[in-house]
Amino acid sequence: MEKSVSHFLNSLRTEKNASPHTVKNYGIDLREFSEFLKEKLPEEITYLDIRSFLAVLKSCNYSKSSIARKLACLRSFFKYLARENRLKINPAAGIATPKREKRLPLFLASEEVTSLLEAPSKNAWDEKRDKAILEMLYSSGLRVSELVGLNHEDVDLVSGLVRVRGKGKKERIVPIGSLALKAIRGYLEHRPPRDGNENLKRPLYLNRYGGRLTDRSIRRLILKYVRRIALKKEVSPHMLRHSFATHMLDRGADLRSVQELLGHENLSTTQIYTHVTTKRLKEAYESAHPRA
Repeated sequence: MEKSVSHFLNSLRTEKNASPHTVKNYGIDLREFSEFLKEKLPEEITYLDIRSFLAVLKSCNYSKSSIARKLACLRSFFKYLARENRLKINPAAGIATPKREKRLPLFLASEEVTSLLEAPSKNAWDEKRDKAILEMLYSSGLRVSELVGLNHEDVDLVSGLVRVRGKGKKERIVPIGSLALKAIRGYLEHRPPRDGNENLKRPLYLNRYGGRLTDRSIRRLILKYVRRIALKKEVSPHMLRHSFATHMLDRGADLRSVQELLGHENLSTTQIYTHVTTKRLKEAYESAHPRA
């Protein structure tokens, strides 16, 4: 089982271009499942084993979203083994996913976004870099993994476009706003202390040692500026992505365009943001309808 898991995780990295976060979580889920099964080989596992595992998770008060993620992991794992001719059928294929609780995405108000984007105001190169990062996260709605994976060649400052490598090695072209472009140019004019590399494939956003920034680095720098402006919210890179989508829809962007910009495979994933914008629609109705 351990060897099969190792090969599967490696396949996620190399073939599916899965984020390090996904690979790590899938590894944890599969180790947990393996410990539940004791010494069973993958070929011996049945759908009853999987249902028993899910029942134990439910009895331990795991959330529906956590159980759904673990089931998705098992489906993907057994699908991989079937593709490699280790199994004849996927024992997880016919198991229904528990219905998840619908939680609205957390987002920042426009004024809060403005305050956060203006927080890096010093002339030091790292603050210029941080401003460029914050501006791009909000301007283009990138996932943090997509942002840290950007190279110099991916950004066209003339046309104002960025090539993004998303989930499953899928590429998309996303516009960059004028203020974000200005911040990126300001950052590029101030090289980090140890960046002597002219290669286009070098990372766009560098740490002080000339290496690529990590997801954790981005989270830390956001926390730094949230504290600087005394914003009483827990802000993550993904909250800026949520804010991007919500504000776009609030100002009249159509759902399909936002889906394309976010890199969502299914429109239903993007539709969650429409629930957030109903407040604006109600306000418009109440202010305009004679009998509201």
